[in-house]
Amino acid sequence: MGAALVLLLVPGPAVLYITARSASQGRLAGLVSVLAIETANFLQAVAAALGLSAILLSSALAFDVVKYLGAAYLIYLGIRKLLASDNGEVEGTIRRESLARIYWQGFAVNILNPKTALFFFAFLPQFVDPAKGNVIGQNLLLGAVFVGMAIVTDSLYSLLASSLAGTLAGNKGFQKGGRYFAGLVYIGLGITTALTGSRK
Repeated sequence: MGAALVLLLVPGPAVLYITARSASQGRLAGLVSVLAIETANFLQAVAAALGLSAILLSSALAFDVVKYLGAAYLIYLGIRKLLASDNGEVEGTIRRESLARIYWQGFAVNILNPKTALFFFAFLPQFVDPAKGNVIGQNLLLGAVFVGMAIVTDSLYSLLASSLAGTLAGNKGFQKGGRYFAGLVYIGLGITTALTGSRK
């Protein structure tokens, strides 16, 4: 838990995505994004515990396919956000996407990030004690603990970002800037994902 807390408090790609979504779409959208990201994290943790991640990480082709799909999707979201029109927006309000769309976008972003699979594959086994038996069960428990802690820390980042954005919600320039910020964050994360090496 101590090691997980240190990692979670340092803002990473997931936090950047969540804060960008929270700043541009509001508190509820940010919290839904947290739920989406952590759902994908838990599935990645389960895959690591069952050894399924090893299949992805042992194949350069599979790794690259997932990597480029995730990168392309992030860049698509960023370009879509940058090209969004201001027409029809009422001053002081935010044009909101449906919560279902926000959830599935966040889920897709994280499930298509091979670095997440690599993280759980490398991180969790360090805290497993084979002498205590049921290695898969230990991995699943550690994954659940990590995801539970991540929900708390990521939600705090989301609430902070949405609160700061809320104080400036009436500023039309800030609304446009928030949209550009979110779009550039998505594109930046996409490029970073694309540049992730596939070598073991």
